[in-house]
Amino acid sequence: MERSLRAARLATFAYFVLNGFVLGMWIVHIPAVEQRAGIGHALLGWLLLLLGAGAFAGMQLAGPLADRLGARRVVPVSAVLCGAALVLPGLAAGPWGLGAALLLFGFGNGCLDVAMNTHAVQVERAYRRPVMSAFHAVFSVGGAIAAVVGAWTLGRGWSPAATLAGAALLAVLGALLAAPALLPPAPGRAAPATEGASSPGRAARRRTPARIWALAGLALMLMLCEGVANDWSVLDLRDVLGASAGTAALAYGAFATAMTVGRLLGDRVAARFGPVAIVRYGSALAAAGLTAVVLAPAVPVALAGWTVFGIGLSGCIPQLFSAAGHADADSAGANVSRVAGLGYLGMLAGPAVIGPLTGFVPLNVAFVLPVAFCVVAACSARILRPVDGPGALDGPAPADGPGAPGEPVGPGPEAGRRDGEREARAGVPATGRP
Repeated sequence: MERSLRAARLATFAYFVLNGFVLGMWIVHIPAVEQRAGIGHALLGWLLLLLGAGAFAGMQLAGPLADRLGARRVVPVSAVLCGAALVLPGLAAGPWGLGAALLLFGFGNGCLDVAMNTHAVQVERAYRRPVMSAFHAVFSVGGAIAAVVGAWTLGRGWSPAATLAGAALLAVLGALLAAPALLPPAPGRAAPATEGASSPGRAARRRTPARIWALAGLALMLMLCEGVANDWSVLDLRDVLGASAGTAALAYGAFATAMTVGRLLGDRVAARFGPVAIVRYGSALAAAGLTAVVLAPAVPVALAGWTVFGIGLSGCIPQLFSAAGHADADSAGANVSRVAGLGYLGMLAGPAVIGPLTGFVPLNVAFVLPVAFCVVAACSARILRPVDGPGALDGPAPADGPGAPGEPVGPGPEAGRRDGEREARAGVPATGRP
């Protein structure tokens, strides 16, 4: 069992890297695809909404399917679909073809996003300690690999169709090779769909608890903040502080590097302090970092602010996904799909929210809105307090798992008791749940 669990964790890493690689290959080829399709920036912006719409639809479908059929079945199918669809934008010769390609590619990406996170929750439950943050970290590693590969192929004049076809083939092969190591549904928590009324598919159709919608609301706000860094950090240094193009690019680099490093370290921090502390103090740190950006008188201060912003945000989203998945083992996929779906909408909403604000205030002042969202998240972090129930982490931690022997277990009931004790000392009732 220990060997199979270790293999399942490695397979989950593989799917997160694969997803980051596939998305990264699309991103680095956007200018070439735009030129091949013969469209301008404005039309491309509208077509990218189809990618978002497809992703959202895929997320809402994959979650209940993972609950009904098991993530072990849904993850490989989703990965194959996402990988195979990567080739389509490279073949598109016009706006209609590109729109259809992006819709299908987004759908596959959305399915894979929720399915692999649902399986990650299953792996985390078996390990009985936080492992979710590292999965999200290697997603960024996959994107970095894509950036290097894409730069190499574009520099040698490879066509987008050929490059994306090769990347799609690698992704499909990787998805199939990793599939046998995925975990089967836990006994008594997932059953075949043919069992009718007693199947977990029925659990996915139950009314979504208010706590899940609260987690989804936090995901929307925090992923909008992440989208702000993706879309506006470079422009902040260039337009507000007058930095050169090369220096301005360091803003996103600082943020992305801080996010990756923070997520690589996030599991140990979560095991020590619990998910409530991660979101509470991480969001507060992110608010402080972005406030420094708003007030920055010079480029070094702004770069430091974007770095702190990335460190603060790095652990928050993995903890939200983990909390949603552990809330109810039988509805883990559906719950993750709600949180991921609203979070994804938040990331897409970043340009739409900040852009219009810049018509009234300078860009850096518009960042006051995401600062406020971070403050709200910090004040609402108690919603992540783990509770005993059907989704709680139970059973002994595997001896072969990463981390030192005797490492504190989380984010299960023990982490919940620690959070409760800290809240009691601070004057917050330790009983009850938002």
